[in-house]
Amino acid sequence: MGMSASLDAMWEMPAEKRIFGAVLLFSWTVYLWETFLAQRQRRIYKTTTRVPPELGQIMDAETFEKSRLYQLDKSTFSFWSGLYSEVEGTLILLFGGIPYLWRLSGRFCGYAGFGPEYEITQSLVFLLLATLFSALTGLPWSLYNTFVIEEKHGFNHQTLEFFMKDAIKKFIVTQCILLPVSSLLLYIIKIGGDYFFIYAWLFTLVVSLVLVTIYADYIAPLFDKFTPLPEGKLKQEIEVMAKNIDFPLTKVYVVEGSKRSSHSNAYFYGFFKNKRIVLFDTLLEEYSVLNKDIQEESGMEPRNDGEGDSEEIKAKVKNKKQGCKNEEVLAVLGHELGHWKLGHTVKNIIISQMNSFLCFFLFAVLIGRKELFAAFGFYDCQPTLIGLLIIFQFIFSPYNEVLSFCLTVLSRRFEFQADAFAKKLGKAKDLYSALIKLNKDNLGFPVSDWLFSMWHYSHPPLLERLQALRSTKQD
Repeated sequence: MGMSASLDAMWEMPAEKRIFGAVLLFSWTVYLWETFLAQRQRRIYKTTTRVPPELGQIMDAETFEKSRLYQLDKSTFSFWSGLYSEVEGTLILLFGGIPYLWRLSGRFCGYAGFGPEYEITQSLVFLLLATLFSALTGLPWSLYNTFVIEEKHGFNHQTLEFFMKDAIKKFIVTQCILLPVSSLLLYIIKIGGDYFFIYAWLFTLVVSLVLVTIYADYIAPLFDKFTPLPEGKLKQEIEVMAKNIDFPLTKVYVVEGSKRSSHSNAYFYGFFKNKRIVLFDTLLEEYSVLNKDIQEESGMEPRNDGEGDSEEIKAKVKNKKQGCKNEEVLAVLGHELGHWKLGHTVKNIIISQMNSFLCFFLFAVLIGRKELFAAFGFYDCQPTLIGLLIIFQFIFSPYNEVLSFCLTVLSRRFEFQADAFAKKLGKAKDLYSALIKLNKDNLGFPVSDWLFSMWHYSHPPLLERLQALRSTKQD
């Protein structure tokens, strides 16, 4: 009886109050669900203190314990940062933070001689202030994550000066892209007439394609040093493999990721006949700064035969050596190029653009509803930017959660297919050992709660991938 009475009371509320209540309720429901999943996984980190039998051949006890403690620290950090984020978001909504920032933006525009009719100018000031607020409130969390957690577990290679310069540079570059793109998008929505959603979608499609094209050539080098992979056996073998599968490779770069962190990665980019491959120096055994440090500590040049090295140095190299051998790097690239050959990249772009079109269409349907604006404190005006924020971030949040889960499931499927592609290239054995090494280098914990991994993991758990490779691994 009490439950139905409260539901009746809710339905008798004005529409804007119902919308606001539903948005807050959904936000906290998602937060509690995520926290429940994280606690399940945290229990695994706390209780799995010995290497399970099936991992005996893959992971030594020392690495297993290191990865367990690293993931435990990350999990604690994630809990507190997630709680802060949820409380901050709720307080901003409850105390009218969004309309306040909009009025403040209007005041700044007024000082510069721009009246309320300059809505796009006010929108840009709003965006600048909102991203500045977000950057400043996120900074302490980012500092703690980098200089406490990553530092403690041996991953951080940044100085405080480098970190702050990097953060300022990121903020400036973001504004240089965000503000012009947003002003054009708002202008298109204003003048686009009844079919503005088609033009807005086409504009965002062009912008995303341009950004993908210029990112690695013009944006990424602002933050990291890219050098062409020198001529040699590895480059030759990469070019042969690319040619064998008709991958239109033009350049291979090594990025100096080690000045930031010892985490490793590899990716490709570019459209049509202009593809480039990027390898992190931390992925390559012969480039790894950590391996060079070990050689310097040992006071000698590395020897291929290993003779003359003290037992202590041998043990140190065995335990600390980072990165993959050339054959393993080729296997990792075989997996990455599998994504291209099997059309995963194109499929992801198509899904993303279909989703983008649907969202703009629904935005066009909903933008005229004044109660949506009233729900968030906008009673006298309905700015387009605020409409985009309300509809895309809050109204679409249930749809975004479902879509995100579906894309996670699809991503895991694609990963298995890319592994199978590398296996077809005869790289199963090398990919098998590369996955183990990368898991070790990045301190990935190989035991996971089934529900947590199903909801979060875009890559299948290590054991599942190794099992799939082992089934037909060549000798």
